[in-house]
This record gives sequence, C-alpha cells and structure tokens, in this order.
Amino acid sequence: MHEVNFIVREPLLDPKQKVVGYELAWQQTGKNAADPTPDELEALVGFVAEQLNDEETGWLLRDKILFLDAVPALLSTDALYAMPPEFTVLTLTQEHMANEDTLAAVRGLRAGGIGISLRGADLTTLDVSMVPDLSYIEVRFADKNVAAQAKIFAALKHSSVRMVGRPVTTWEDYDTCAGLGLDAFVGKLHLTPRPNSSPKGLNSAQGTILQLMDLVSKNADIKKIEEVLKRDPTLSYKLLQYINSAGFGLRREIESLRQALVMLGYTPLYRWLSLLLATASTSGYSPVLMETAIVRGRLTELLGEPHLPRGSSEHLFVAGMFSLLDRLLGVPMEEVLKTVQLPKPVSEALLSRDGEYGPYLALAEACELNSMLVGSIASSLNISPMEVNVAHLSSLAWAQNIGK
Repeated sequence: MHEVNFIVREPLLDPKQKVVGYELAWQQTGKNAADPTPDELEALVGFVAEQLNDEETGWLLRDKILFLDAVPALLSTDALYAMPPEFTVLTLTQEHMANEDTLAAVRGLRAGGIGISLRGADLTTLDVSMVPDLSYIEVRFADKNVAAQAKIFAALKHSSVRMVGRPVTTWEDYDTCAGLGLDAFVGKLHLTPRPNSSPKGLNSAQGTILQLMDLVSKNADIKKIEEVLKRDPTLSYKLLQYINSAGFGLRREIESLRQALVMLGYTPLYRWLSLLLATASTSGYSPVLMETAIVRGRLTELLGEPHLPRGSSEHLFVAGMFSLLDRLLGVPMEEVLKTVQLPKPVSEALLSRDGEYGPYLALAEACELNSMLVGSIASSLNISPMEVNVAHLSSLAWAQNIGK
C-alpha cells in the first residue's frame, strides 16, 4: 500500500435516510498529492477485500454496498475476484465507457455480478444502448433542469439501473432525490440538522438510559441500578436479551436483572448503555447519524487504545459515540453533558477536541469527512496510514453487528 494513502468514506443514503452503502476512496497527503494511479486503486481494492472478507462469516459489512473509483486498467485485475460481486460497484466515467475494450471488460464484470456506476453523465445526451451495462447512474441536480431530469429518470426507472444523486449538499436537494426514489451520496449533509427543526430533547427511554449511565459511572450499588431498570420493561428485556445472546456463550439462561448486571459488570454495562442511547433516538434523520456515531465511537477507541494507558478504551469509545449526541438528541452538547457525569478528558474531547482523547476523536471524524487533516493528525499521534485504515474498516464491520 502507498504509504501516504488514507481511506476516507462517504455514506450513500436511500430515500428513508438509511445507509445502504459507502464510497471508499484513497486520500493522498502531501504537496504532490494527485489522483490515485491504477496500481493504487488496485491496492485499495485488495486491501478492502482482505479486511472485510472473513473465511467463516463472509462479507463483514452484511448488506452494505461499496462504491470504489475505477479506471479501465483496474477492470482486469485479480484483486476484483476477492470482492463479493453483489456488494461491489465500480465507478467509471462516460469517457471510459465510450471505449470498446473497456465496454467489453465491463460486460464481463457485469456478467459476474459486479455493479458499474456511471459518473459525470449528461442525461439529456446519454446513449440509451449503454444503460443495460450499468447498475447505477450518478445525476447532478440544478434548479433549472430538475423537471427535465425527473422526466428522464421516470423513463430509466423502468430499467434495472438505479439513479444516484451527487453531490447532495442541502436537505432540499436530498428531498428532491428522495421524492424521485433516488439514492444519494450526502457527504457532510447528514451531520447538518434540517432547517427550522425544533429541538427534540430527551424521550423517556433516553432519560432513563442517561440516569443509568450516571449511576454506573459513579459505581452505584447494583440494587439502585436494578430499581431504575425495573421502571422500564423494554430496557429490562433488552438487557436480558443482550446477556443471553450467543456472544456471551453462557451455559444457562439468565432470567434475573440483578444476575445480569453482576454478570455483565460496570464497564461493559456502560458501553452497552451508550450504544443504546443512540439507538433510542427518535430523530427524523437518525438512521445515518446512529450508524455514524457507532462507527465513530469504535474508530476512536481503536485509534487510541494502543497509544493510551490501559483502561482508556471505554472512555475513547464513549467520546466517539457521544460526539454526535447533540445532533441525535437535538440539544446543545453543553446540555447533554449536564445530564451525565463524564471524566474530564471525555468532556474536553466532546467540547473542543482537546485533552487526552480529543485528537483521536478528531482523527476519526476526519476519516468520515474526507478532511485533508487526516494525514497531519495521524502524523501528530504517530499513527501510520496502515493503522488508521485497518481501524477504519474494522470499525465499519463492527458497527454492522450492533442491534442486529
């Protein structure tokens, strides 16, 4: 792998704001940064295949589709054979597709199940004969031609091709895409609250979870924690379901809340509650935010764990998870921090990205925002591109198993 390349991602949302896939790209750093070469694109495909395929369980991203930039030279490489075809989409330009040799290679890949996305196409002049060779077409919206594009989309909707809006930088444009049934690459949009949206505040479940987290952080007596849990039958059920899941490998079923709390322990309980807090959100745009928060929490943990004292993992995870709670709950971060007692380094990270954990959180954020700061932050923390990339893909895979 090229030593200055970092993986960055952008989420692909369906009309219901659910993450259906990601575009993964190489980001080069340094003064001479340029577009990735065919060899570097092949290295990305090979690395992704190696990290996200498991011999026993298969594709670690479950039903998520990966979009990867491609050039004609990439289409005949062995690296592609290691990717699951049904979850792999290669993005080419209209100029690429105009070449007969490229088109023949595309048809071979399509026959094997790999998807092809067309970027930079002019829908008004698109060669209709090309459509059967495509699985996705990226469309760009402008106020003056939305109606015309909608008409073309209506015609293409009867074929097997999917339409993808890009770039989608406002919620108004996203709603236009959703109204037409389009998927959309949203960049940083999912981190932006909708205009005129009123604060959601805490729902009852979130209030109970925060109360429990406060008790756990203070090492309160198990009896007190049990009393709060008993007030919420749904939470009690989820805890028993969690402790009796296959991951714990218990020989007999746990039926008592107190027994479950003792078996789980304070630190794992705190992590479980923080995850539950995000999934308890009722925000209208929570599916993508929830997944982003989970990935960010895990990535912050994996980035910082090898470099910080033992016992820092849970705090790093919470810092990453909680960094999106203000958006998930619709209230300022300062207000969120009033509801639960957190260690000072976690609060510093959440408020200003400072302190012991702040830089690791900032690096996790940079990976998801395609920020040019990825390289400089990683360098300042003495974390290699390989370490960042392995942690990044591991976090994406880990997040797919939460709540499943």
